Amino acid sequence: METNLKPKWVSDVCTFNSNETDIAVNFTDGMFKGLYHGKQCHVADIATVLNRAWNAGVDRIIVTGGSLEESREALAIAETDGIHIQHVLLFNHLLSLTYTQEFEESGDPEKHFQALLSLAKQGIERGKVVAIGECGLDYDRLHFCPEEIQKKYFEKQFELAYATKLPMFLHMRAAADDFCEILERNKERFTGGVTHSFTDSAADCNKLLSFNNMYIGINGCSLKTTENIDVVRSIPVERMMIETDSPYCEIKNSHVGMKFVKSSWPSKKKEKYDPECIVKGRNEPCLVRQVLEVVAGCKDIKDIGQLSRTLYHNTCRVFFPQDVDSAGDALLSGPQE
Repeated sequence: METNLKPKWVSDVCTFNSNETDIAVNFTDGMFKGLYHGKQCHVADIATVLNRAWNAGVDRIIVTGGSLEESREALAIAETDGIHIQHVLLFNHLLSLTYTQEFEESGDPEKHFQALLSLAKQGIERGKVVAIGECGLDYDRLHFCPEEIQKKYFEKQFELAYATKLPMFLHMRAAADDFCEILERNKERFTGGVTHSFTDSAADCNKLLSFNNMYIGINGCSLKTTENIDVVRSIPVERMMIETDSPYCEIKNSHVGMKFVKSSWPSKKKEKYDPECIVKGRNEPCLVRQVLEVVAGCKDIKDIGQLSRTLYHNTCRVFFPQDVDSAGDALLSGPQE
């Protein structure tokens, strides 16, 4: 049973009339099934989490998958949005290829590629798949996948984007030179994209922004340090999107960005689960509002509603181009009566 959940704000700063998007939610993660380190702590609660997000003003969510099987599960989750019919076109699936090691481990990389392509096409036909990703390079996690394999299949993933004509949802960490080199070689093979969860340097950010169809995704991990905040200040809002990357990447008290947060939800530990509270330590889509607040605060933007509308329009432009005129541009024109 779903409950009608309303946020408890510590400030009225977020009472503006606007919609928000969360471009990265990992709903296939066990935490949204109540599983933590293999232990069942509470019931599965995706419907409750979604209801909380809708009530907080989140309008669109993109769900990621970390493997072929997770992508199938994410597509199935996206197709349950009929129970939220009042939120038409809000819940969309993002096909994910994070674990490039899967190509090698499958024993038949081409067959694996074709399976991903088939799944993507199914999702496109159903109006649920909006991008190819998550793909890219992460040299901080070479224990998951060696550098050479990452580069080999990152290149291959542009074939998937080209075949589907979809934008890309990208990840880059400690790999800017190789990432941008591969991007440069393939820039004509994808329509646009976002490099999400950005935590690298200002110089690396500028390299990405040199590609005119690239946006930067900001979440709690992008707001930890003074250097992170300085990078966010330097990103034009017209080239930015926001996300939670939940259940990870929450804004913590130790983060420099926390001083700009104006809103909060009541929370309880997972062992004392309460559907009217968020789970302490588990990020979720309703908290994308806090990312918005930090971006506004560190940039000294007073009109947070206009900022939200700009970010919403950016997301529509890349992932929901069919809605740019009806949704994004309408929002940019100001609050609707």
